[in-house]
Amino acid sequence: MTNRRHFLRTSVASLFASRLGLTAQEAEQAEVTIRQITRGPKYHWFAYYDKLQFSPDNRYVLGNEVDFEHRSPTAEDKIKVGMVDLQAGDKWIELGESHAWNWQQGCMLQWVPSTESTVMWNDRQKGKFVCHLLDVKTQEKRTLPHPVYTLSPDGKWGISPDFRRLNDTRPGYGYAGVPDPNQDVLVPEDAGIWKINMETGEQELIITFAQAAAIPYEGGFSPNAKHWFNHLLFSPDGSRFIFLHRWKGDGDKTFNTRLFTAKADGTDLYVLDPLGKTSHFVWRDNDHVFAWAFHPSHGDKFYLYKDKTREVTVVGPEKMPRNGHNTYVPNTNNEWVLNDCYPDKQRMQTPYVYHIPTDRRVDLGHFYSPAFYTGEWRCDNHPRSSRDGKLVCIDSPHSKGRQMYLIDISKIVGL
Repeated sequence: MTNRRHFLRTSVASLFASRLGLTAQEAEQAEVTIRQITRGPKYHWFAYYDKLQFSPDNRYVLGNEVDFEHRSPTAEDKIKVGMVDLQAGDKWIELGESHAWNWQQGCMLQWVPSTESTVMWNDRQKGKFVCHLLDVKTQEKRTLPHPVYTLSPDGKWGISPDFRRLNDTRPGYGYAGVPDPNQDVLVPEDAGIWKINMETGEQELIITFAQAAAIPYEGGFSPNAKHWFNHLLFSPDGSRFIFLHRWKGDGDKTFNTRLFTAKADGTDLYVLDPLGKTSHFVWRDNDHVFAWAFHPSHGDKFYLYKDKTREVTVVGPEKMPRNGHNTYVPNTNNEWVLNDCYPDKQRMQTPYVYHIPTDRRVDLGHFYSPAFYTGEWRCDNHPRSSRDGKLVCIDSPHSKGRQMYLIDISKIVGL
């Protein structure tokens, strides 16, 4: 890989046809263009897959910059946050820094919905986690006194789990530097999920750990189970949100999981998946959730859940057989799924798109992940779509450390 702008154009005819059984015509029509948009000597990545990474006009792509890999962040470690200008030679533009971050989700850097040029990210100042809001055009900056995980579609509200607790219970998802005051409390009553007013910075505790743990779990919780929350996401209209309730106790080899939905104010809690293995998810619409989970009908697969019901439908059981980071490609009427998978036996990671109506899958490339990218500091592809559905950005460590790559999928999905 050189330091010059890197373009890799490969046709599906040569790279994917034999694996996918495509006709020659289909192969010729589906060209994949991959471009490296960040370079060393420092490392760059965006992290999670369910945030807005692209600016509304597709010119800027957000990312994080760090000068080390292969160990857990400490309270002293900081990262730079910035954006890549795709129309100016992939120039890196620094926006600020963060002392509150992790490998899997960065510092929650993302564009604020319903704004043209405002971004947000979490930080640590004076012993507390905070959230910065920056207009990248005017450079006007505000700081809220609380961290934020995800934003409502109108950008007016945020919700957040306890990042202090996550740093102990799920390394790679919390932030170092602020100890959990409930570290020795299995089921706290004064912490859980907070709702934050993004204008005033005021926050309200809307769901507690004790509240969730009081809802019965079939078979009962393990003895001495310690509870936490993770992975929050608003529905498309902002009326409800989803989150994972997790716990681990005596005798548990790994954590257990329940998938909850709730109204935006934390009321009307509903256990959407009670079976203990929910993983990655996204809302399809205001009434359905698309998630990797276990269900007796097909085992570990992707499923479509209808909220507040027990209606469950398997999705892509043959073409999407492995866990990944799933979203819907915008502007495709939820017909195309964007996904990836963890490294296979050859340590290859494969982002891909899948067409639900025709059961057709198109791989977007196969990216080598060296064996030392594992556990907490692994580098998942975490594919993210542009808002018009034409472009995808992934993180990959296949060439001298984690960097970001741009993939044009417009021809494949017909945009």
